[in-house]
Amino acid sequence: MTKKARPTDEHIRKYREEIGETIRSFREKRGYSQDELAEIMDVHRSTISKVETGKFSITVDYLTRFAWYLDFKFSVIEK
Repeated sequence: MTKKARPTDEHIRKYREEIGETIRSFREKRGYSQDELAEIMDVHRSTISKVETGKFSITVDYLTRFAWYLDFKFSVIEK
């Protein structure tokens, strides 16, 4: 098995931004402002903003919380 090269910072940033855009879309579909979602999730509004703009390294725990409050499922899919 050939060892893969490490992902670049650009590659990682791109995926953070894609995740953030998806979360923003779910938030907007549910009719929440960033302030409202922050309040029900008991986090700072700046955390919501940073996640949505890809400036926050989201953990599985945070992703699970977003999924719970915004009513979506996420999974890891093999190509």
